[in-house]
Amino acid sequence: MADNFHAFANDEPPEVQVHTHDRYHGVMNMCSALPPLVTAVVHPVDEFVLTSVAQAAMENLIIPVLVGPTARIMNAAATAGIDIAAWRIVDAKYSHAAADKAAALAATGTVQAIMKGSLHTDEVLHPIVVPNSGLHTGRRLSHCYVIDTAGYHKWLIITDAVVNIAPDLGIKADICRNALDVWHVLSDEKRLPKIAVLAAVEIIHQKMQATLDAAALCKMAERGQITGCMIDGPLGFDNAISKDAAAEKGIVSTVAGDPDILLAPDIEAGNILAKQLTFFNHADAGGIVMGGRVPIILASRADTLRTRLLSCALAVLVAQARREERLG
Repeated sequence: MADNFHAFANDEPPEVQVHTHDRYHGVMNMCSALPPLVTAVVHPVDEFVLTSVAQAAMENLIIPVLVGPTARIMNAAATAGIDIAAWRIVDAKYSHAAADKAAALAATGTVQAIMKGSLHTDEVLHPIVVPNSGLHTGRRLSHCYVIDTAGYHKWLIITDAVVNIAPDLGIKADICRNALDVWHVLSDEKRLPKIAVLAAVEIIHQKMQATLDAAALCKMAERGQITGCMIDGPLGFDNAISKDAAAEKGIVSTVAGDPDILLAPDIEAGNILAKQLTFFNHADAGGIVMGGRVPIILASRADTLRTRLLSCALAVLVAQARREERLG
């Protein structure tokens, strides 16, 4: 019996998933007819950051304004072999001072977007979220990972995996609204996008806040407090993305198996999920922070050049949609 099982296992054909990157190229093509964004790159003192900036500029996605210590920026550019003579440099001695200056440039309209360079995310965001920054819209800032992974049939937006650590119900509502804005810049489909609110279980449990928040978000959508979408939850990840898994558990849902947006219960769940898809599945991904007056391009130091370019492209699409007053 053991020998027969071993033979069967060896004869089993491999499972193959093909990733064509068509959606990535589609977004880049969408940007080809749009003007590049004048973008404040905060503290770009790293060779890889400057290489990414140079590539984004070459793709006509951004016009860089380098904000940081001039000498270190020039040294990094020289080491990387990048000619930055055509780019404006705004001198700032330290990373937090560079973030302050970038926010000020955005508030006055001198730049149209902000890009994270070689500094921590909280340093970039701090001068944006403080009172009187001039960059508030009334919404909470939140991050969207836009992901194209083999095995799923369309773009998938995972949120929030970077900014909000343990969002409450009100913050989750804004996270939904920001993600819907990102969906609208990616899609021209005349349908309601679908949001799956993730939790560990599919039932409402009084001791699991994620399930209570999911139920409340569904009711908020029904009552018009969150508009222009369908929301269902709580849903486990399996039955959120698989109709078969949902059917096996007796879940009747118009969202299960076909979500456009996955709303994570907290930053750990969202971050692990997004990075699992990008590192294990080699998914195409881009990251953008929404909720402010300008798009904020965030990239991890471990992100690929493709991820950085897609993030810039998302910012271009968001800025164009705002010019056309297509966003909420």
